[in-house]
Amino acid sequence: MPDTIPPAAPTGPTPNDFASFYLYGLTTTPYQQSTDFDKFGELYKLVVGAHGGFSIASSFHPYQLLNPAGVSVWYTAFAQFYAQPSRIEMFGEMTLEKTPFLVVPPASFAEYHVWPDARLTHAENPIFSRYVPFVIPFLVRKAPAALRWDAEVAAAGADRERLSWYLEAVKEAMQFLQPAPALLLGFGEFDEQHPEQLIEKFMNCRELLR
Repeated sequence: MPDTIPPAAPTGPTPNDFASFYLYGLTTTPYQQSTDFDKFGELYKLVVGAHGGFSIASSFHPYQLLNPAGVSVWYTAFAQFYAQPSRIEMFGEMTLEKTPFLVVPPASFAEYHVWPDARLTHAENPIFSRYVPFVIPFLVRKAPAALRWDAEVAAAGADRERLSWYLEAVKEAMQFLQPAPALLLGFGEFDEQHPEQLIEKFMNCRELLR
């Protein structure tokens, strides 16, 4: 019998190795799907940059992002990844090669589920029946380097003209999923513990829509 116990085989990454980001804006048809790997890769690299991770192959209304059990589309994407036998190799590619992958969300996320925060419903705010919120999610491998969006915003500083070319490039890159007249509002990080922060982003632009 050996004197030492062999180390356990690695089981792969955990949810703590990833962060949940998203583009957000306004449209007429928030729930749109695509499996165009190349287009998603272009958008991912333009917004996230040299960080491995996943594009999630859909855009959503915010009330599609959490299922009735409170599980987010980001966590579900991680679970789908973790179920892959090649997850350790894939995670290595994300870490070393900064590879972006594409994951298709379950069809169950097509269903709308109004959170306890109902401010985006038509009853609460009729303006969101004309300007409908959308979210394009990304699950990103955590790394010390800044995301491309943050780096571009920081480089532009207070000079919005310096940022305009970049925002136009992002809007053009997302048109395969959210074509004009979709309006891009910004980029953010989703907090699983405080999903209402996403609602606040849309509420903050409400007065501009009147």
